[in-house]
Amino acid sequence: MKTLRDTPIGATVKVVKLHGEGAVRRRIMDMGLTKGTEVYVRKVAPLGDPVELTVRGYELSIRKADAELIEVE
Repeated sequence: MKTLRDTPIGATVKVVKLHGEGAVRRRIMDMGLTKGTEVYVRKVAPLGDPVELTVRGYELSIRKADAELIEVE
């Protein structure tokens, strides 16, 4: 299983599945990270947290813990 956290900078991936439950899963979906969405990894902060993404034409920064819950291909 490859997660968004494992994706290298400059790669474009597609969301396959969201793990997690309840409010965490809902928050991720509200940010536009739903199944089938293409995500471009723009940058990663020096210590690895947060990760900056381009999703649906806007910039989004998410924590490593949240990126681990997003399975990609």
